[in-house]
Amino acid sequence: MIFAGPDDGPIRNTNFNRRVWAKALQNAGVPKIHFHDLRHTGNTLAANAGASIRDLMTRMGHSSTCAAMIYQHSTDERQREVAQKLNDLARGALDKPSGTQRARDEK
Repeated sequence: MIFAGPDDGPIRNTNFNRRVWAKALQNAGVPKIHFHDLRHTGNTLAANAGASIRDLMTRMGHSSTCAAMIYQHSTDERQREVAQKLNDLARGALDKPSGTQRARDEK
């Protein structure tokens, strides 16, 4: 467990933000963010790493694809990766003769 409440028990949301989270951010020199932002960031990174919708649903405990789709953000970097992969596929296809060309060559 990373954070524990008084007497090492479970933490309660009512005092977690005030007593624990704000202090942890300050100690780490991190700007003020919501605790839930960590979940969002982690799952967005998982999606960018190739996690499928089903993978995200399992990680987050969601039963609907709508909830998992929230983490499917597009970034400039990801768009470049997709464009490069499409370019590679297109170049690979150009290196192979088409079905029409193969038929002509057989005559």
